[in-house]
Amino acid sequence: MNRKNFDTEPRSPRITPFGIFVDQLGYYPDSGKKAIIPFECNGFDVVDMDGNVRFSGTPVSAGYDEASGGNVWTADFSDLAETGSYCVKAGGKTSAMFRIGNDVYYDVFDKTSKAFYYLRCGCGLDKRCAGVWHHEKCHTAPAKLWENRDVTLDVSGGWHDAGDYGRYVTAGACAAAHLLYAYKMFPKAFGKQKLNIPESGCPDILSEVRYELEWLLKMQDSEGGVYHKATTAQHAPFVMPEDDTAEMYVFPVSSMATADLAAVCALASGVYAAYDKAFASKLRGAAERSAEWLDRHPEFIGFANPEGCNTGGYGERDDFSNRFWAYSELYALTGDLKYHSKLVSAMKEDFPLTALGYGEVGGLGSLAYLLSKQGKDVNLEYKLKSMFRRKAEELKKTADKSGYGIAMTEDDYCWGSNMNLMTKAMIFAINDAVFNDRTYRGYAKRHLHYLLGANALGISYVTGLGEFRCNYPHLRPAFADRIEECIPGMVAGGPNKYLSDPFARQVIPEGTPPMKCYADDTASYSLNEITIYWNSPAVFVLAYLCGN
Repeated sequence: MNRKNFDTEPRSPRITPFGIFVDQLGYYPDSGKKAIIPFECNGFDVVDMDGNVRFSGTPVSAGYDEASGGNVWTADFSDLAETGSYCVKAGGKTSAMFRIGNDVYYDVFDKTSKAFYYLRCGCGLDKRCAGVWHHEKCHTAPAKLWENRDVTLDVSGGWHDAGDYGRYVTAGACAAAHLLYAYKMFPKAFGKQKLNIPESGCPDILSEVRYELEWLLKMQDSEGGVYHKATTAQHAPFVMPEDDTAEMYVFPVSSMATADLAAVCALASGVYAAYDKAFASKLRGAAERSAEWLDRHPEFIGFANPEGCNTGGYGERDDFSNRFWAYSELYALTGDLKYHSKLVSAMKEDFPLTALGYGEVGGLGSLAYLLSKQGKDVNLEYKLKSMFRRKAEELKKTADKSGYGIAMTEDDYCWGSNMNLMTKAMIFAINDAVFNDRTYRGYAKRHLHYLLGANALGISYVTGLGEFRCNYPHLRPAFADRIEECIPGMVAGGPNKYLSDPFARQVIPEGTPPMKCYADDTASYSLNEITIYWNSPAVFVLAYLCGN
């Protein structure tokens, strides 16, 4: 299939050649292994590369699955533990090839981590590190303040947020936090990781996150407030980043951006202290300045695009969870009781204490408190642990009702459904790490299995990985480079039952089950865009599985 101009007539969605759905990367030898069969049959075989039957069994009915709109059966081959490559066959149909081995997730872990490098802004990507996906430096010119065009700022650097070339503080802080917590909680996973990026001196993932942090620091004003975003006035056409030469603007300070910068800089300060004390001190100073700004501005200062701008808004209804996260991280870093008082006060507001997305970050604040080495209020610690445990038990019940073993309700299949999928897996991983309850590990793995092909469309939602995988994301350089094989390691947004763009409404028939509302096409931003904060929870889950 060749790339095409997506402004022409849309093509039909790609259809998997496989009738049986598996994790196309594979399974650990000692873990549960189930293929999903969407048709009734009497038996199944697991066949090796030479055509030898290595395991046989009888599918078990999982009943009618609402999200996929059909009856499903599961083929359990957990007892097959021998390292090798296999496929599942039943009823004249077959699955994609997959592997069984202790290293099956190393490649996807490395590629989803390396994806952030390919999204760097403000620099060129050279052939040594980027291979065929190299490009020239981009977006290095000074930016203008939207509200005072006479003022210019250097805000070069950071990661392109998504399919566009914008950079957004709240989204970036969330993605960086996912990666920092992955390293903090599961450091063994990163010990041997080699991402082939230009920097050295600390684990590669920390070098990559530092690239984003250096940009975030540039977004703080002299009073400690933080500009909400740096973008052009309109989304760029589908050109390479160096060819996007429109004026860059810095948009007004928001209290959400200020709180999120305080939070992630405090978190990062504790992590980088072991590698670069001067940088850690700089991060701490920035976090404390933003906290002081929040003290001076207790009111909510939101953000909405001004007239003349149509790039991402990243608006929020309030900043309660953002402030809670900021004070929790600052307390974890400093032990200063004033921050403890402020985080407790922030908890008087109503917000979810286990949420891990960019729009609600209460779960990050809870995690900061639970992992802190500072003194804790016993009742508060118990409350936060109970919230995580209760959330995990709630998700388990939902997953147990799903034919695909995942904790996704029909409403979870919205814009960025794969973020919902992976943050639910994060909840299971956190519960295992905090409570040492290995029951949750299997549930986390099922969510990864779905992402990598054990879903109703039989597609791996990570570019470059899996025998049948997404390859045409809504991502400007992936289209403009005219290279058929997509930049690897990018997590696609996934099924969205709301069909929130014109292309999606053209190609997805009305009444399509939620899990099947997807098309692998550049034109569909509501189904197939990528973002840094969809990749980051996947990296967290993979770090948990590879390093724990």
